[in-house]
Amino acid sequence: MTEAISTTPHTALTLPTRRHDPLDPPPEFDRIRQEQPATRLAFPDGHLGWLFTRYEDVRAGLADTRLSSHLPRRTSPVRITPLTEEDIEPFANDRSLINTDPPDHTRLRRLLTGQFTVRRMRALQPRIDQIVSDHIDAMARGPRPVDLVTVLALPVPSLVICELLGVPYTDRADFQRHSATLLDVTSTREEILTAIRSIREYMGELVRSKREHPTDDILTGLVHADAGGQPLTHDELVAIGVLLLIAGHETTANMIALGTLTLLRDRTRWEQLSAEPQLIPRAVEELLRYLSIVQFGLVRYAKERVELGGVVIQPGEYVVLHLPAANRDPDKFPDPHTLDFHRTNTHHLAFGHGVHQCLGQQLARVELTATFTRLTSRFPNLRLATPPDHVPMRDTMVVYGVRELLVDWDD
Repeated sequence: MTEAISTTPHTALTLPTRRHDPLDPPPEFDRIRQEQPATRLAFPDGHLGWLFTRYEDVRAGLADTRLSSHLPRRTSPVRITPLTEEDIEPFANDRSLINTDPPDHTRLRRLLTGQFTVRRMRALQPRIDQIVSDHIDAMARGPRPVDLVTVLALPVPSLVICELLGVPYTDRADFQRHSATLLDVTSTREEILTAIRSIREYMGELVRSKREHPTDDILTGLVHADAGGQPLTHDELVAIGVLLLIAGHETTANMIALGTLTLLRDRTRWEQLSAEPQLIPRAVEELLRYLSIVQFGLVRYAKERVELGGVVIQPGEYVVLHLPAANRDPDKFPDPHTLDFHRTNTHHLAFGHGVHQCLGQQLARVELTATFTRLTSRFPNLRLATPPDHVPMRDTMVVYGVRELLVDWDD
């Protein structure tokens, strides 16, 4: 075993966030990964933690249950206005998959795993195909140029997750607005707390409705589920419902829009997929690796002493496992800054790893494959309607993407 090293406080860096190219992580990560892949990190609230950028270290950290997802204080490597203990006290009983550890996490995930099996997601294929086709038909009939975000990228996963959960799609404007507030690192404390209260109250009313009037959907199934003799509490149901609703539309929506920008910026990519649709499933995997839209990494808390990447993490310290940097590690992915649809290594970390690996990853794959298949087939000459460097990006959002993507095509 190599001897663990430490870094003195004065050498701590702040998390790089400024991109030179909108499709690439900040270039500093290449240097950090090469020179000191495990390094001291200064958090905005003043305390020190650790940043890991190498694929093997990030993967190992995600699999290590000594690095907890249950954070004693809600902290972020980039959020300017973190919440205080008093702020989060009313939500202290919120227990969803992303902020619990085994055995509580095991109990909750077991209930949900059966709802998101590969078989069930594939069974949804016809319905997802129909939703995508309906929105593309409407897009073709509408005025041009068109914003792909508002007519396709956001509506498709929003409608899919609403139908799965049993959430009225007519309520999408409210939950999309609250989601955006919670994922924006520049949101004020008041904006964050208002969004949390509003979306929890909304989900709480929905849970009560499902209890009194069951319907055929995932939320109803969870309300009436028996978790090993222990039904889910109201707070657990609310927390899980909010998580599934936000994650179920935000991530896929941004992958659709950002993936389309990536393909249209180099039109040979779009033309390649139009001509060879059999490549699309592999292209989806490569886009997931290449774009890694959870742009600031995942935060963990050391419950005990942990050695990782040649350093010692002390109990109580926070670590950031940086997914975009790991997915561009040349030791794992040769020529990592090249988008290669024939890449054979698809073991990326875009969906995380370990017990917290994204539960909805198969659903996301089905949605992305269906969308890019029909979009490239229907509009083989789709093009950007604005210069690529004029596309507004979601630079301050935890889930990276584009705010608007104007496109046009020839009839």
